[in-house]
Amino acid sequence: MIELYTWSTPNGRKVAIMLEEVGLPYTVHKINIGREEQFDPAFLKIAPNNKIPAIIDPDGPGGPLSVFESGAILVYLAEKTGKLLAASGPERYKTLEWLNWQMGGVGPMFGQLGFYAIRAEEKSELAITRFTDECERLLRVMDRRLDESEYLAGPNYTIADIICYPWVFAGTTYLEPVLGPVLKECPSVTHWLATVGAREAVQRGMAVPRV
Repeated sequence: MIELYTWSTPNGRKVAIMLEEVGLPYTVHKINIGREEQFDPAFLKIAPNNKIPAIIDPDGPGGPLSVFESGAILVYLAEKTGKLLAASGPERYKTLEWLNWQMGGVGPMFGQLGFYAIRAEEKSELAITRFTDECERLLRVMDRRLDESEYLAGPNYTIADIICYPWVFAGTTYLEPVLGPVLKECPSVTHWLATVGAREAVQRGMAVPRV
């Protein structure tokens, strides 16, 4: 059984969605980042970057295997199960393109926007403008892609959609005050959010962990 170390953040929910989609049994270990539990020495042995999510697969190749970084975990679980990532060919590389696009763009930029625009007590207009502009640009990139493709990697739902969904969904919740207006101008993203969000596995994964 997969051991999942996570918390109720967009990054934490990616792996729960994936586990629900591929049907692997798992146990949840809550790492409360508000209490800085990610710095516990025991967790450090699993996730040397002190960030959630992370997993331990007791049935990994060669024995128990710990994996950290959400992108790496999704690729690992896809290859373990043979699901949601093509084994070869153009669809595999399109999936990995958009997965890395999220890891290098959407995640960091949305996260910084959330800090400066929502969470920070002292507001920096320069930082808020900088990250709002970049997040709007990324959403428009995504909207253009989804104008021509049902899902990010092509006609099939993949780990590229899973890795993006929790962060883009955040644009309708706690990031809505800053990203709500641009989302209204991105009909293809809005349609994609509804399509992906209607999946039962996504709904179950988004509820993990219950806090």
